[in-house]
Amino acid sequence: MVRVFIAAPFFSDEQIDRVHRLETALAKNPYVIDIYSARFHQNEQLPFGSHIWRKTTFEQDLKFLRRADVVVTIRDFTGDCMDSGTAFEVGYAYAMQKPIILIEEKDFPPNLMLVESLHAFFKHVEDMATYNFHQMPAIPYEGPMV
Repeated sequence: MVRVFIAAPFFSDEQIDRVHRLETALAKNPYVIDIYSARFHQNEQLPFGSHIWRKTTFEQDLKFLRRADVVVTIRDFTGDCMDSGTAFEVGYAYAMQKPIILIEEKDFPPNLMLVESLHAFFKHVEDMATYNFHQMPAIPYEGPMV
């Protein structure tokens, strides 16, 4: 059984839908015991953007990232590049030697740094419902990159 940390932006309706589909798929996976999705942990009891909110939210995010067994990330563009918070979480996870699963539903070539850091690559969030987190098969990214 694994604890999964979801690293993904949730700033638009499209992004929220994609993260929701991922949460649903992971909840169906028999190898997943716990899912941390930051969109449910925004410390709404604190004034948004305040120093205490920023510190609490940042430290909470890192606590659950350290506790996770695997990081599942959605590479989603809001402009010309990956969301900076998601990129930070992926880099932190890599430095901690956590397996990183990258999901790219859009057709944008990923960056070399993402390609070389990932353990497995998927095109659909729904694939997480059946991925074997016990055996953790490696699935390299094959395709163009930037």
